Amino acid sequence: MADNQDLPEATVQNILDQESLKWVFVGGKGGVGKTTCSSILSILLARVRSSVLIISTDPAHNLSDAFQQRFTKTPTLVNGFNNLYAMEVDPNVENEDVGGPEGMDSLFSELSNAIPGIDEAMSFAEMLKLVQTMDYSCIVFDTAPTGHTLRLLQFPATLEKGLAKMMSLKSKFGGLLSQMSRLFGVDDEFGEDAILGRLEGMKEVIEQVNKQFKDPDLTTFVCVCIPEFLSLYETERLVQELTKFEIDTHNIIINQVIFEDEDVESKLLKARMRMQQKYLDQFYMLYDDFHITKLPLLPEEVTGVEALKAFSHHFLSPYQPSSTRGTVEELEQRISMLKQQVSDAEAELEKLQKGKEKV
Repeated sequence: MADNQDLPEATVQNILDQESLKWVFVGGKGGVGKTTCSSILSILLARVRSSVLIISTDPAHNLSDAFQQRFTKTPTLVNGFNNLYAMEVDPNVENEDVGGPEGMDSLFSELSNAIPGIDEAMSFAEMLKLVQTMDYSCIVFDTAPTGHTLRLLQFPATLEKGLAKMMSLKSKFGGLLSQMSRLFGVDDEFGEDAILGRLEGMKEVIEQVNKQFKDPDLTTFVCVCIPEFLSLYETERLVQELTKFEIDTHNIIINQVIFEDEDVESKLLKARMRMQQKYLDQFYMLYDDFHITKLPLLPEEVTGVEALKAFSHHFLSPYQPSSTRGTVEELEQRISMLKQQVSDAEAELEKLQKGKEKV
C-alpha cells in the first residue's frame, strides 16, 4: 500500500470542495445507511451551496423518517434550513398521473409490459424535466438498492427500445391503431403520434442529462457499504458498472464500523471487529485511490435534523475511538443533540399530563 501521505483524504471534503458538481448519487446495497449518508451529505452541501435538493428514488422512501418530516413528489423546504429541499419520487404513483382516456391507459400498460422498466424510465424523465426547470445549485440522489440504481443508469437505452417498439407498432398497425383510437373515443392528442412524441421528448431529456452524468466535473457517485463480504461484493459490482457507464466515482463510505476501544470486553464484539478488519483491509487494497470514509456503529439511530448534524462531523474528520475523542466541537454537538432529546421528552410528558387531566 502507498505511504499515508499519498493516500486520498479519508473524508468527503473533496465533494464539498468541488464547486462544479451538479449531481451527487449515493448508492449501495440495501440496509447499509444510504439515506442517512445522503441526508448528511445534503446538509453539508447546504453549508457551501446556495441551494440543495435531495431526491429519494427508492420506492421504500426513508427521507421522511431520516428528517422526521413528511415529504412528497413536490420539493419541500427541510425544517431548520432556508436552502435545503427534499422530495420523494415513486415511479408507481407517478405513472398514475398519466391519466387520460382508457384507450391511452391500456396502450401505456401494453407498452410497459412489452419493455420492462419503461414506466420507471418515463417517470424518471418527467422528474428530471421538472428538476431541470428549477434553479438548484446541487442535487443529491438517495437511490434505491444497487439493482434499481443500475436500471436507472440504463434508462436512455430503455427509452430507445420503447421508441423502436412504438415505431414498429406504428409501421405494422398504423391504420388499425387509428381506427382503435377512434373506436375508444381517444382524441388525436392521445393517439400514437402524441405518445411517440412524448417518448421522444423524454428520450431527449434523459440523453441530455446522461451527458451530464458522464461528466466528472458535474457528477459523482458515492458508494455506501458496510465491512462485510456481501457489501464488499456489491460495492465492487457497482464500481465496475459505474466504470462501464463512464460515471465518476472516487468516494466510498464504510458505515457501521466497530472501532477498537479500551472498554470493549465483549467476545462477540471482538470477533466482529476481527471480521470487519479483514474486509476493511480488502476495501483499502481494492480502492487505494478512493477517498474512504469510515463511520462508527452507534448505539442509537441517527434520525432528526439535530442528530444528523451531530453525526455529520464524522464525514469531515476521521473518527477517533473514545480514548482520543472529545473535541470541543463534538461535545457541543452532543450537548445540542441531548438538549433536543430532552425538549422532545418534555413535550411528550406535557401531552401525557394533559391527557390525564382530561380523564
